[in-house]
Amino acid sequence: MIRKLPGLNTRRLEPALEFNGFFLVRVEGASYRCHRQKPFLIVRFAILEPEAYRDRTFFGRIYCSERALWRLGWFLRDFGYDSELMLREQIDEKALVHLRGIVRTSATRFRGGSYQNLDGFAPASEWEALPHPQDVPATRVATDNGL
Repeated sequence: MIRKLPGLNTRRLEPALEFNGFFLVRVEGASYRCHRQKPFLIVRFAILEPEAYRDRTFFGRIYCSERALWRLGWFLRDFGYDSELMLREQIDEKALVHLRGIVRTSATRFRGGSYQNLDGFAPASEWEALPHPQDVPATRVATDNGL
């Protein structure tokens, strides 16, 4: 299959940015990947706040193995996913798009790659209650709020 990728020939790719701390985000897209041992949901987030990072995007994985379903449920509940679909134990990738919430992230380097860890989630309504990143270092914010 041949796919057209506009801009492939005209721009150089920037190195991946690493995001650490709390971000108010919107889900831009999601895709379930059925890996034999560790199935996962790959989610593309667009940053809404803080303003300095607005409109930047990053990807994160939420694993869907039996042991990791608690984290997926946490993400879905805090981002306001459809409770009827949750009751039926269904994930609709299209229903995830445009959901909003707070993500706490940290960057990890592993085998030459950089990855975003999704360390915690919270409802978007709690954004104003969080200390602003410029006021408190991200590492202190992470331990104080327990996210």
